[in-house]
Amino acid sequence: MRALTFQGTQNVSVETVPDPTIVEPTDAIIKVTSTAICGSDLHLYDVLGAFINKGDILGHEPMGVVVEVGSDVKNLAVGDRVVIPFVIACGHCYMCQRGLHSQCETTQNRQSESGASLYGYTELYGDIPGGQAEYLRVHLADFNALKVGTDLADERYLFLSDILPTAWQGVQYANVPDGGTLAVLGLGPVGQFASRIGVHLGYRVLGVDPVPERRAMAERHGVQTLDLSDDLLAQLRDETDGRGPDSVVDAVGMEAHGNPGAAFAQKAAGLLPDALAKKVMTTAGVDRLAALHLALDAVRRGGTVSLSGVYAGAGDPMPLIHMFDKGLTLKMGQCNVQKWRDELVPLVEDPSDPLGTEDLTTHAVPLEQAPEMYKTFKEKEAGCIKVVLKP
Repeated sequence: MRALTFQGTQNVSVETVPDPTIVEPTDAIIKVTSTAICGSDLHLYDVLGAFINKGDILGHEPMGVVVEVGSDVKNLAVGDRVVIPFVIACGHCYMCQRGLHSQCETTQNRQSESGASLYGYTELYGDIPGGQAEYLRVHLADFNALKVGTDLADERYLFLSDILPTAWQGVQYANVPDGGTLAVLGLGPVGQFASRIGVHLGYRVLGVDPVPERRAMAERHGVQTLDLSDDLLAQLRDETDGRGPDSVVDAVGMEAHGNPGAAFAQKAAGLLPDALAKKVMTTAGVDRLAALHLALDAVRRGGTVSLSGVYAGAGDPMPLIHMFDKGLTLKMGQCNVQKWRDELVPLVEDPSDPLGTEDLTTHAVPLEQAPEMYKTFKEKEAGCIKVVLKP
């Protein structure tokens, strides 16, 4: 089959690799019909290459059609149309029973002291082949594969694999009071959905992004937007009676604009030999924290900051004196996709498409064009907000 593979920092290519096979009786194989490039894929592309092997298959936002099932799979049949969550969970362990599927104790990566295994996301999370490919082996398929209907376009369902539940969790974690104001920092794919979810739930939403196309897309869905300007903090306070928003979702993560020193450190670590880079990043790695620090500054006293953007630093400085003084709540974590998807499916299938799932993809291209689209997405060129690959 053809698959998008990691070849080195900022170097990916589509190669011919062996087809996946049934390994465990709980596996299924799907033919991928759509698979997306995620903002967190760019972290692998740019920063986390030390934890990926050359030739690893990337991608964790796939859907498709079942072509084979293992002997213990009871809920799926050949021909079923399914969406695959990026988190691989068992559904019955202590953590799964508490809705913490990203901490599943069955697939937890204890050697690296990480949570549940993830598709296409480094040796820290199981070194599982990803979904930017023609076929995918689905682990623990009965619990993880979500059967969906056949009438609607892939783009209605595809984002249930990651970014839609990630955005939903981010807003839920933000604990916005009734009638309150939610600020969303970053209007990439997750930020777009988080801001739309906030509007859908009845909150006033302020979306922040430096890219005009992203602000324009959010405005189509009832979001008031602000540019990333030098006086942004003052603007956010002016819009909220001087206090700041009740809640803030940071949908940017570790590669935010700003923090030039941290940006240099990230790039330098990526150029080290893998063994040394791993040591540096797991003991002293730093993130670009402009978005997080802005969120902590902007949110009102007693408010909540919710992190949907990925952070990976081990030595990040945090302004604890101000966080403590302001009485803030900080909530974060990988998305527990399986916890949220049942309440999201009705919204996805609603004829009115209230979350605008069909107004997110800006580039739908063949899988063979994935390498150039990684560059386009990274550089935010050609109005690129969300890329869907068609194997």
